[in-house]
Amino acid sequence: MSRSTIGNVTEGALMLRQVAERVWVHESEFMQSNAVVVQGDAGVLLVDPGVRTDELACLATDLAGSGQAVVAGFSTHPHWDHLLWDVRLGAAPRYGTARCAAVIGARLSDPEWKAAVAGMIPPEIVEQVPLDDVFGRVTGLPAETKRIPWDGPGVRILEHHAHAPGHAALLIEERGVLVAGDMLSDVLIPMLNPMAPDPIDDYLAALRLFESVAGDVDVVIPGHGSVCGADQVHARIDQDRAYVEAMRDGGLASDKRLSHSAAFGTAMSGVHERQVQRLAQSKHDGMPR
Repeated sequence: MSRSTIGNVTEGALMLRQVAERVWVHESEFMQSNAVVVQGDAGVLLVDPGVRTDELACLATDLAGSGQAVVAGFSTHPHWDHLLWDVRLGAAPRYGTARCAAVIGARLSDPEWKAAVAGMIPPEIVEQVPLDDVFGRVTGLPAETKRIPWDGPGVRILEHHAHAPGHAALLIEERGVLVAGDMLSDVLIPMLNPMAPDPIDDYLAALRLFESVAGDVDVVIPGHGSVCGADQVHARIDQDRAYVEAMRDGGLASDKRLSHSAAFGTAMSGVHERQVQRLAQSKHDGMPR
């Protein structure tokens, strides 16, 4: 396959797509998952790589072929599709928030963790996902750490409690890029953290956090879905808020992403309905919503 160079990163079989200066994205076939590559002075920062074994191998090959070593990794949150790695990507430190790393560490301490994680993966792709000794080996950054420690553009950590414990978005300040994790998607509805005491308020607080930096954002990269520009940032925030508020108020959530989610098959089957049931149950039990 012919290869063309963009900056110092090669675009080839993996089809890395440049979305900002020294920032590239690869969209997986699985749920339009986005892996993010940020070029630094001595190598690249790799955020949420994955999902299939062949994609990880291709990513490692492309980066090695362009002379770019992975010098740091980051997992935005402790869900299986954001914890993947390949030994060919090297042994660079892979960071996450302290809460994120604690959740992963607890999972990996179970001798039967591989079977447990495999049970979370849609059966149609489980054989294509590498559950090996480098899965989830995330180093928790000290609590309240504000930036990823690496030799590259400043990457601010925006930790919040929406979607998953220790979830963090990343703001690549010099590039105006917001790596949103599993929020601000154009294809997936907001997925609340089912273990949180008050998942609605957590989600709304995270959206307010995004609003506080929106003026500095030129590009949004969601964990799943299409990358968007500055003209859509507030629309993405408003769309997430409208869904969450409808859930809070007991109304029928009217959201075009519900039909998109259905297209992802077992990976998203029944997510909306389960969220409605959990919130109704918590209201019935007198718990926070």
